[in-house]
Amino acid sequence: MSYNLRYNVLLEMFAPDKEIVVPDSGVRVRFYPFHSEMPHNGYLDKNDLQIRENKEFTYPVFSPDSTDRYNNAILMLHGLNERNWNKYLTWAEFLCLSTGKPVILFPIAFHINRSPVSWSNPRFLKPLLDIRKKQTDNDRSLSFANLALSERICENPFRFYNSGRQSLNDISTLIFQIKNGEHNLFTENTGIDVFAYSIGAFLSQIAFMSDRNDLLKDSKLFMFCGGSIFSSMLGESRSIMDKTAFEKLYQFYKNEFSGEDENASFKDEALDAFLNMISPERNTEKRETFFNKMGNRLKGISLLNDKVIPYSGVVCAIGKKCATDRIQLLDFPYRYEHEQPFPVLSDNNCELVNRSFSKVFNTAASFLA
Repeated sequence: MSYNLRYNVLLEMFAPDKEIVVPDSGVRVRFYPFHSEMPHNGYLDKNDLQIRENKEFTYPVFSPDSTDRYNNAILMLHGLNERNWNKYLTWAEFLCLSTGKPVILFPIAFHINRSPVSWSNPRFLKPLLDIRKKQTDNDRSLSFANLALSERICENPFRFYNSGRQSLNDISTLIFQIKNGEHNLFTENTGIDVFAYSIGAFLSQIAFMSDRNDLLKDSKLFMFCGGSIFSSMLGESRSIMDKTAFEKLYQFYKNEFSGEDENASFKDEALDAFLNMISPERNTEKRETFFNKMGNRLKGISLLNDKVIPYSGVVCAIGKKCATDRIQLLDFPYRYEHEQPFPVLSDNNCELVNRSFSKVFNTAASFLA
């Protein structure tokens, strides 16, 4: 397949809440509404509770044909600070066609269409950008793309945990609805596997470890450019967050947040799993044993030049044996970044991107089929 061609075709056709049938593939894209409840965990930000987009939103589902109801699905989770589905459209179409399963693109709290449009509007952000440049001594990692998240993290680093908690709660609700026969695209007891990229993999690891209702007990997890322990991640990026915000986030969760203070009224398996994914020395044996026991339900691909989610951090999270057995380390013969592993190119390298994309997603599709 031509990655460039499919990327441009899908990007041109895709529009929020608009049902489409994609030419040449026949894939149908439909949107479904979702209502989110912010869990009461003691760290709630009152301003965030007023963000309407985060509570009422839609999510797209790519299905391979016009079948009324399916008994299998793939849940796709995205990376940190994403504001649209653009790069995931080709990923979803490929997995949908290759596995014959619908692919659910579900947005993390305060991301994609769960955030105000103003958070990605340069005209609205320009005054704030100028102020933050002065505050951070003209930090070169600051950009329009990472400004909103950088400001929000610096203002209240609890937001990282809150967003994860709400997302985790939403995913559990969605899976329960599907398995309970309450979704009109899926039959009761539908099997659901997960394709998770970047911070979506971190969220998935916590979801699998804290699955007290056994919603994921038979599910597979494929991690692409993800799976690292938190302390090995490098979130400083013009696409993710600036240096000041990342340093504050790292300091807070590595050295301050313990879940033991008086605000931690929501202590449960999810909080424990989150804490166990912060640094490699915390409950090492318990964490590594869990991922080893997943066996052939776990697979992933890391990239050699990925600075944001390095392979070494994946080893720290799941253990050397599990990483050796289950995670493939690849390198691509062109310039790439974590945020854009498959750049849309117009030169001779576009064929190299095609091959690399096919290698990654054929591996994922074979595993998830």
